[in-house]
Amino acid sequence: MQHLIIKKFRTDQIYIMEQKIRITKEFNFETGHALHGYDGLCKNVHGHSYKLAVTVIGSPIIDPTQTKNGMVIDFSDLKKIVKEEVVIPFDHATVLNINSPHKELAEEMESRGHKVLKVNYQPTSEMMVIDFANKIKRRLPKGILLYSLKLRETETSYAEWNSLDNN
Repeated sequence: MQHLIIKKFRTDQIYIMEQKIRITKEFNFETGHALHGYDGLCKNVHGHSYKLAVTVIGSPIIDPTQTKNGMVIDFSDLKKIVKEEVVIPFDHATVLNINSPHKELAEEMESRGHKVLKVNYQPTSEMMVIDFANKIKRRLPKGILLYSLKLRETETSYAEWNSLDNN
């Protein structure tokens, strides 16, 4: 059983209890990849229209003198972090594992002017969502925790990372 820490603040005659709130921001990007050694069609270079839902958890700021009063984190601040760490690098890039023979493919594609993202893992949705979680966690302000990520590869397939599973 989880205990709720309650602190009461008086603001404009309203008593507010400190509580944890989750907020989510969604992102879209186009990325190509190939899975070296895979025994199906995904061994070929192909792409997806990815959808990423980023959920963070924290307590809203309760201070009328702060511009972010009432917010856990400004959605625009979260957007900036995720865009810089995930969307901009991955959008319209081909993600290839450089610990495989795809290293040569990556170098060839780069030499021809293609946007290639070289990673040290098999670029499955599962491994990408772990990578994204690590990148986003490092950038969040103090007191804001990454709660979950949901990376949708197709309309019917997604990988999910959750902090409760990764303590």
